[in-house]
Amino acid sequence: MTKRRSRGDGGLHWDEKRQRWIATASLGYDPSGKRIVKRGSGKTKTEAKNKLKEVLRDHEDGLAIAPTGYTVENAVNDWLMYGLAGRDNGTLDNCTILSRTHVIPSLGARKLRDLSAEDVDKWLAQKTKSLSTRTLQSIHSCLNRSVKRAMARDKVKRNVVELCSVPTGRPGRPSKALTLAQAEAVLKAAERTSMHAYIVLALLTGARTEELRALTWDHVFLKGDRAASPPAPPYIAVWRSVRTGGDTKTRKSRRTLALPARCIHVLWQHWEDQGWDRLAAGDAWEENGLVFSSTVGKELDSTNVRRAFRQAINKAEGVNAAEWTPRELRHSFVSLLSDSGVPLEEISRLVGHSGTAVTEEVYRKQIRPVIQTGAVAMDGIFKVNPER
Repeated sequence: MTKRRSRGDGGLHWDEKRQRWIATASLGYDPSGKRIVKRGSGKTKTEAKNKLKEVLRDHEDGLAIAPTGYTVENAVNDWLMYGLAGRDNGTLDNCTILSRTHVIPSLGARKLRDLSAEDVDKWLAQKTKSLSTRTLQSIHSCLNRSVKRAMARDKVKRNVVELCSVPTGRPGRPSKALTLAQAEAVLKAAERTSMHAYIVLALLTGARTEELRALTWDHVFLKGDRAASPPAPPYIAVWRSVRTGGDTKTRKSRRTLALPARCIHVLWQHWEDQGWDRLAAGDAWEENGLVFSSTVGKELDSTNVRRAFRQAINKAEGVNAAEWTPRELRHSFVSLLSDSGVPLEEISRLVGHSGTAVTEEVYRKQIRPVIQTGAVAMDGIFKVNPER
């Protein structure tokens, strides 16, 4: 004789409206006195029972069950809306573009609970044909952080994206540095343009573009400080940037740089030119004290600077303006100093790096001067017979 289920054990019945078997189980009562009932459905009795077992297992693990229609797109949009609070606009814009260009179109329709590591691996493998390794890392990070946020809110049991490694993509655009001849051509081409002072200062001091965009006249000392002990030459105080909060990239990035004579000359001229801009703008001028600003005194954004920079060097001999960006003036500064024999440690201090590793591996593009120390020492150790 079949044993009858105990009261509260649930049951199994056919739902005519849904055309599915429904397995149910009662798990007691919630604090308000309402009965807690878990359900699983399927086209067959076995499928319904197995689904119920999965639901009960999740309940025992303390996991709430997300709506079955919750998709990857829902998770990504939730992360973009709430998970990036407090980040600067640049970060938010970048993550939004990457997510809506690469993540959502490929994986957005997939139910989050059904997303597998294999799905993610195939997606990344497909993207290697068109994206650099750096971009692959970025889109993987966007998806990973979206799913991690969803998991923390009980929308999914685990984050399968963390199980997937990022493959190697297409080679990215390598940064480069101007040779001395190219640098002279760029400086000459930039004369009598609105970007002349910016380009001279970036190339001759190595300041970051984000630091120059935030530079104010009260941090520029074109006469130096003769009353100081010892007297200070003309200099700029690189203490701010356009980053969130106005801080420089690192603590060592806060530095005071003496100005080469050429910088002093062009900054005096730039100060005079800006005065004429202020006069021409009239009431439209917004006084922010910026050294480099728009024609009405507003802060420049990176797109403004890049476009104006390429226009300024468009006629530079031996330089294709479309292939260069303002940040490569900083790379050129490092390489030209290295080429002139300036010690790497001193260059690292000038550009505000915390150590010499980044200066050596990322910024220095020249392979001169030839390091002779080892050869000279070995010639002294292993004497060479001149007759051989």
